[in-house]
Amino acid sequence: MADFETPELFKNIHIPKLQPGVMESVGPFIAKPDHQESLGFPHELVDNWEEKAVDAMGDAVKKYRGLAVFLDSCVKCGACTDKCHYYLGSTDPKNMPVARQDLFRSVYRKYHTPAGKFLSKLGLEGLIGAKSMTKEVLDDWWNYYHQCSECRRCSVYCPYGIDTAEITMAARDVMAQVGQGMKYSNEIIGKVYKIGNNLGLPEPALADTLEGLEEDIEDETGVKVELPLDRKGVDILLVTPSADFFAEPHVDGLMGYAKVFHEAGVSWTLSSKASEAANFGLFIGNYENMRKISLRIREAAIDLGVKRIVFGECGHAWRVAYSFLNTLAGPFDFLDQNYPIPQHICEFTYDLIQKDKLKFDPSENDWMTLTFHDSCNVARASRMGDEPGGQFKIPREIIKTVCNNYVDMAPETIGEGTYCCGGGGGLLTDDLIAVRVKGAMPRMTALTNVVKDEGVTHMAAICAICKSQFSKVLPYYDLGMDMIVSVHQLVSNALILTGQETDEDEAEAAAE
Repeated sequence: MADFETPELFKNIHIPKLQPGVMESVGPFIAKPDHQESLGFPHELVDNWEEKAVDAMGDAVKKYRGLAVFLDSCVKCGACTDKCHYYLGSTDPKNMPVARQDLFRSVYRKYHTPAGKFLSKLGLEGLIGAKSMTKEVLDDWWNYYHQCSECRRCSVYCPYGIDTAEITMAARDVMAQVGQGMKYSNEIIGKVYKIGNNLGLPEPALADTLEGLEEDIEDETGVKVELPLDRKGVDILLVTPSADFFAEPHVDGLMGYAKVFHEAGVSWTLSSKASEAANFGLFIGNYENMRKISLRIREAAIDLGVKRIVFGECGHAWRVAYSFLNTLAGPFDFLDQNYPIPQHICEFTYDLIQKDKLKFDPSENDWMTLTFHDSCNVARASRMGDEPGGQFKIPREIIKTVCNNYVDMAPETIGEGTYCCGGGGGLLTDDLIAVRVKGAMPRMTALTNVVKDEGVTHMAAICAICKSQFSKVLPYYDLGMDMIVSVHQLVSNALILTGQETDEDEAEAAAE
């Protein structure tokens, strides 16, 4: 049994009564020494950590000009207070974006602003809300900066465009630099450096998994569809989240990618060196680690001699690819410049649909009524296609092409204002399950409404973390964990491969 209460769902999301301190002391496990050292951080809290944290904060502000702007701009207008799903689900006022920002801003104000430095000499820094760096402050950082999924929803509604995600990232990076990093994220990054993917799945196991999926597709369709690994001289390098190799519903999406590539007649491969699209360097706010992970993709593309890079269904992987990949690991001038660099698998499939290159039987998905969850990092930190809003249009158009029954959730809960799944930003760990369940409340409210009012049976997503998170939290809200599906799982169901025997063919054969 859970040792916390699942939030009650109402017809409409409302501003809750405040319960100060209700989410204190729920921070994640602290990274072990080897998890820290493999990422270049101290193995434990260092001597003089207070001073070093202040120095690290100053370095971040100098290095990232946007961070300084965000810290200096807030006027406490209140526009963001009710926009965070963790505040709405937990009722803790420190989960209001403005309050969470101020945990960092109050220390910055004391040590790194002229007013703070002057008033501190007089013992009057409290007049401007400035605070010293203390263990109590560090504990608050640890708890509440791990109750932020870096989803940036609050930024959409901020009149100054303050990006709380950047402040969360900076706080996490400062903590790791003085010896207090997060076990979950740091351990995962270490596996990428050692093995090549978040799961620590070695090349022989990966090859065996792909061979098994080839057999599954052939058994299902009668068509031999390859899922190649480390094949040189092909057109496309597919970089996808490692969850696609083993877990439901992710793996069904991977089979969908393979079918689409096969039917399009393009050559492609996965890489054992870069068998992971996800980049947890983003979550810990450390650009050097984000860069090292990104360079693996560049190196794999060069080694394999590919012309294009396509990313699978992973929200933050697409954000890093779309927004940072060229800066971190570019230039990619060795790729074919006639194609987007990088390209999302949904862009690839949508282009084929527009050109009428794929044949579908959408009735294969008639047993479902679908809705779509806009994943935060896709919705608010990227684009797809060649027009604004393509990241909203393209996945929906794919679903509507391969499914006959589709319903959107309430407009204020999707698109640019989409609610987070509750498990992003490095929070997808069981030591934070209370945070995850409470943070999912707004999305669960919108989903439950279309289940009751529109008969929705399944929700599709194009993010590995969203799929994993929903599989875990849906039962807490009396919904089935198998409600969540991959977009390319739906594509896979409906796609008719050349040479595939359909139900219609079997019926004709039986009649003869």
